[in-house]
Amino acid sequence: MDKNEGDDFLKEPLLQHSDSVTVTVYQDEVKKTRTIMFKIGNVKCASCVTSIESALGMVNGIRSIMVSVLQGQAVIKYAPDLINVKLIKEAIENLGFQVFEFPERDVAVCRLRVKGMTCTSCSESIENALLMVDGVKTAVVGLSLEEAKIHFDTTLTDSDELIQAIGDAGFEADLITTGNDGNKVHLCLEGITSNEDLTIIRSSLESVQGVNHVDMDTEANKVTILYDSEFTGPRSLIQCIQEAGQQPNFYHVSLYVSPSRREAESQHEILGYRNVFLWSCLFSVPVFIFSMVLPMVPPYGNWLSHKLYNMLTVGMILRWILCTPVQFIVGRRLFYVGSFYALKRRSANMDVLVALGTNAAYFYSLYILIKALCSNSFEGQDFFETSAMLITFILLGKYLEVVAKGKTSDALAKLTDLAPDTAFLLSFDGDGNIISENEISTSLIQKNDVIKIVPGAKVPVDGIVIKGQSHVNESMITGEARPMAKRPGDKVTGGAVNENGCLLVKVTHVGSETALSQIVQLVEAAQLNRAPVQKLADRVSRVFVPVVVVAAVLTWLCWFIPGEAAVYPKDWIPNAMDSFELALQFGISVLVVACPCALGLATPTAVMVATGKGASQGVLIKGGSALEKAHKVKIVVFDKTGTLTVGKPVVVNTMVFSDMPIQEFCEIAAAAEVNSEHPIAKAVVLHAKKLHQQYGLNSEHITEAEDFEVHPGSGVSGKVGDKMVFVGNKRLMAARNILLGTEVEDYMLESEQLARTCVLVAVDGRVAGALAVTDPVKPEAEQVISFLKSMNITSIMVTGDNWATATAIAKEVGIVKVFAETDPLGKADKIKELQLKGLAVAMVGDGINDSPALVAADVGMAIGAGTDVAIEAADIVLIKSNLEDVITAIDLSRKTLARIRLNYVWALGYNVLGMPIAAGILFPFTGIRLPPWLAGACMAASSISVVCSSLLLQSYKKPLHIEDTRGPVGYSNSV
Repeated sequence: MDKNEGDDFLKEPLLQHSDSVTVTVYQDEVKKTRTIMFKIGNVKCASCVTSIESALGMVNGIRSIMVSVLQGQAVIKYAPDLINVKLIKEAIENLGFQVFEFPERDVAVCRLRVKGMTCTSCSESIENALLMVDGVKTAVVGLSLEEAKIHFDTTLTDSDELIQAIGDAGFEADLITTGNDGNKVHLCLEGITSNEDLTIIRSSLESVQGVNHVDMDTEANKVTILYDSEFTGPRSLIQCIQEAGQQPNFYHVSLYVSPSRREAESQHEILGYRNVFLWSCLFSVPVFIFSMVLPMVPPYGNWLSHKLYNMLTVGMILRWILCTPVQFIVGRRLFYVGSFYALKRRSANMDVLVALGTNAAYFYSLYILIKALCSNSFEGQDFFETSAMLITFILLGKYLEVVAKGKTSDALAKLTDLAPDTAFLLSFDGDGNIISENEISTSLIQKNDVIKIVPGAKVPVDGIVIKGQSHVNESMITGEARPMAKRPGDKVTGGAVNENGCLLVKVTHVGSETALSQIVQLVEAAQLNRAPVQKLADRVSRVFVPVVVVAAVLTWLCWFIPGEAAVYPKDWIPNAMDSFELALQFGISVLVVACPCALGLATPTAVMVATGKGASQGVLIKGGSALEKAHKVKIVVFDKTGTLTVGKPVVVNTMVFSDMPIQEFCEIAAAAEVNSEHPIAKAVVLHAKKLHQQYGLNSEHITEAEDFEVHPGSGVSGKVGDKMVFVGNKRLMAARNILLGTEVEDYMLESEQLARTCVLVAVDGRVAGALAVTDPVKPEAEQVISFLKSMNITSIMVTGDNWATATAIAKEVGIVKVFAETDPLGKADKIKELQLKGLAVAMVGDGINDSPALVAADVGMAIGAGTDVAIEAADIVLIKSNLEDVITAIDLSRKTLARIRLNYVWALGYNVLGMPIAAGILFPFTGIRLPPWLAGACMAASSISVVCSSLLLQSYKKPLHIEDTRGPVGYSNSV
């Protein structure tokens, strides 16, 4: 039984009626099938079952039907390319039966690469086109990222239809990933001689546990396998294919590593624009010389005025011949196709403006040429140079823009390239001795492999150190500049650099499951997330082009009608022009100077650079919305345990109240605590082991107590040697009638005032001593709170701990306002109370108990070392678990929003100033006018200025960087 059939078998009813009938429809070629299960009402007898199964069995696309009269349940296997679940439901309802618990939606996610977008009007048009596809739930298109993320119902549509919809809208699209893409491997096959070989390989792969999907490319002899890394891996799959071959047909398999599509496509686009620009220059520069340069330097330009027929000159013919390829060959790619599809979907973008402007100049010039050919007295000025130079300058702008936009994703590209290409795989014999060492591709690493990381090499995947010691530099992933010491049992992250020692690492995560892959996926998702401030550009872009067209027509009328009516002096009109031509030039200049692209790029380019920069600094920001909200934060609420404190209790003081040696005292306490799972018990045991090292003992073994017993909420007890030992709090001592002297009471009071937990140790009915345990405050906490205060941000602590401990910790770090003894829902309520005062609140936490508050806050920040639930609930993840990154997140948000506002000043200010100048507002007073080709250059410059402005965020530096000069928390011994 193969895996799919096994899954279907599990979905079948356990109790089947004896009269149940199975109708199976066989076809020559069975394509992919799906199975649905649902309830059918009013099924009363076997006759009902038979009628349903017989009717559905005749429907094309249904492979098998099974209906149980006892459970009223149906299991149907169908071909989604022939029929969808909606039609199946309608077919059953048409028979007079009701359908319940029907799986109406099977929502999947896919990401598509989209080419050809120029402004927010384009991205909006694509979104609208996708949302019109039946089954699409949501569609988000990122202009800067050039990607679309779509949630769709797989029962109604698929990725091919989505790509087709984008194609119909006038853009190109390619599939990047689908929602079920997990770990995937691409293999090249050799030795394939027939379709039977492919069938054998497919069957062999599908029989492997953990293989979820096999896709065969019969033309290229490639196979793509989607698998679960818990059960199998690429090397096991390659071995499976090789073993499937039998003499004389042996199959040879190799790993196929596809080139980076993002980088390849970016380079292809840059080269494409560069080549088209150079071709355009080849024709446009001579046009410019023939029309603007040579006529100014007689006698070198006199030959251009030579008349060929009537008033048609050599210069006119040359300009027309050279301009035409630029207008219709170069221009077809640049704006004709885009403007055609834009008008087809009843919208307008920059392509429409450029098409209108250049066509007006070209066809008016063509009219002048024809009139000169037909008349022996007509004198007119053509504008062929306007059309050609305008297109050339726009191409130059586009080329520079795509180069600059490529740099906005540099941080993300650096993250992607961190993992090395190869790794050293170790093989062991039965006794654990290394028998071989092979260098393999990183893509072939599987879970539980043991790999060797030599000094200076990068860690390929996530794992746990099993042998060796070294310092590992994780700065590119976490932003932490200092190398971190790694010993057996410590985790290492893919992409980190091993600095000195040699490490043997057992692999725990591969492929899309590694921390590096997760970070890249999160940043990519964030860059697709649209910031609320982007709505301004979206609203403006909807009306921008129509307003500009109307403004251009009004400009033409305002200059043409007064010119014909002699309202302004004739000497305002340049030589070889009339009022119509002057008005036309002003109108064209208005059309082409306006730039909706700059508005559309203002926000997404800044968000893209900021999220990438944040990731490299150890701050993962989940989208433009979180980035924007963070700059408004006025209150930061901190959890205590694991956020302001380290989250790992340690013994900081030992006091002995008897003549027992301190070493013996600690060993007795540890022996009683060694079998306890409580964090304080682990701190006591660790303290005893440190004492072993301090006194030069080689053994770290702790003797275990006999008759061990846990006293919930109080402590533990057990027999150590011939001594009865009780370790716990005051309540345990009282329950066992163990008296506490004045000295003990004073020590306990002193410990509580210092936010320490006092652990009492009684031996044979008398208190022998006590250990003060505390969760130490993070070294940077006090400075972070102080820096937040300087940013006019109030810090508050909320914790479930007691008031005494909470107050002491708050006092130590400089927090004035404290909420203690608060449960998880209470934390969320405190957040809401603060928000009712009209203040933006950020919550910083690490545990499951913080997740309600993280969701309730305007901005939730999760400590990276915290739980998955907290990280999922948060808007911002601090990878390093360092509190200084709270400041980094808020400051980066403020800098980014300031940059976005500056971008809008560039974009809006440019249009507000450029359009009146292009319309000729300065011409009556200064004689200055903006020729159309120069207006086109200005339009291109506006987009470049906005992208370059966003790129300045690459130079962002942290406002606070704390070097932790303190060593581990010390402890003193008082005897």
